[in-house]
Amino acid sequence: MQINPPFGYREIVPFYKNNRVRLPAPGALPDFARDTNAIPVSYTEFAVACRDYPLVFTSTDGGKTFAAIAVVGVAAGENLFLTKDGWQAGVYIPAYVRRYPFCMARVTLDKVEQADRLVCVERAFVADDGERMFDDAGAPLERWTHINKLLNEFESDLERSREMCGILADYALLAPFTMQATGKDGAPLNLAGMYRVEEKKLEVLNAAQHKNLFKKGIVGRIYAHLLSLDNFARLLARKGAGIQAPPAAAPAAGQPKG
Repeated sequence: MQINPPFGYREIVPFYKNNRVRLPAPGALPDFARDTNAIPVSYTEFAVACRDYPLVFTSTDGGKTFAAIAVVGVAAGENLFLTKDGWQAGVYIPAYVRRYPFCMARVTLDKVEQADRLVCVERAFVADDGERMFDDAGAPLERWTHINKLLNEFESDLERSREMCGILADYALLAPFTMQATGKDGAPLNLAGMYRVEEKKLEVLNAAQHKNLFKKGIVGRIYAHLLSLDNFARLLARKGAGIQAPPAAAPAAGQPKG
């Protein structure tokens, strides 16, 4: 059995009821949150995450498939929403970060990827002095009930996000763009590998496609995404940089590094 860890996770193992887990302290963040400029976001999160972050789409296979991300920095390995005490107060923390050290992972068995996800945990957090998630009878304790709810709701929401990205790609609505800016020292800053919805392409969709976008609730996500692009200016203000061109400035190549 091969377990494929999600982005940012190191060594994950299946989570069993008899495992004790040393949960992170309140406010503690996984290392990957400190060393990336992009965090995955899911379908439902668009409504809240668009208030704080630019929400864009990215592809790791040359535009065959896409994923939604929140941009948190303008340079590789940079998160501008962190303080010495953790994530900045009052800013939405993506569920991808909040679920750590647990996750739902893809499993490959006999070279065949299984349809169901497996609940896993970072091996480093499994410890004899950790917190119990289940009682002696195998019944879930209150702490695990909340964690399990987050894991399952987020995984279901990711599936909706994947469906949305597939539809946007199928309708040829996504186009690459580059964010360009100038740093404090005058050095150019370029954030490439991002895709956005081209609003003008919505006009040429047929009636069935329009209906499907509304039926799936994607129209609201499209405009949350488009409005969120204004957050690039706020992101650059955090960096202390000035925008050279609007977010839709130029075609891009590659992908954001995180």
